[in-house]
Amino acid sequence: MPKMNVEKKEKKAEKRKKLKQRVAQKGELESDTEPKKKKQNLQVTKEEEELTAEERRKLERKLKKERKKKEKQLMREAGISTKKVEPKKQSGSELALAYLTRWSENPEEWKFQKTRQTWLLLHMYDKEKVPDKYFTILLDYLQGLQGGARDITVQKAEAFMKEFDGSDAEDPNLLEKCERIRQVLQLLS
Repeated sequence: MPKMNVEKKEKKAEKRKKLKQRVAQKGELESDTEPKKKKQNLQVTKEEEELTAEERRKLERKLKKERKKKEKQLMREAGISTKKVEPKKQSGSELALAYLTRWSENPEEWKFQKTRQTWLLLHMYDKEKVPDKYFTILLDYLQGLQGGARDITVQKAEAFMKEFDGSDAEDPNLLEKCERIRQVLQLLS
């Protein structure tokens, strides 16, 4: 009895090998002419009928994977890029400035976003991150600032003013920053 099981397994393995070789040869002929993107319809032969559904599925997956690998290699050799180009993600500054613009130009579609507001409040004194064009809009935005965000913004602005009053630097960036801090304090106090 065990001998028959071994013989059956050997026969199945041999049939699988033959089937793989035949399908591989068929795949090579087709890939040489032109790589096909559509799923290939394999003809069912007597040998394939003897394979179980799961074995057939495994074999098809394996062959598909090999075909794709060959196609990629051919594309690479031809100099065609196979990498997918992902769209560039916007930076935090771009998103925050777009949020501010949306607030001013289209208030019906504007929606509050805590992360954007936080970014704006952290970087509002930096002229490079928030240009003058946007700072005037930001001042209008700050008029509607409420609660803890308003209190913390005033406290930070006062702390910055005390820090800058102690130093007598003539740095133009520092003077611009001080001017922005004064404008925020006048608006919120």
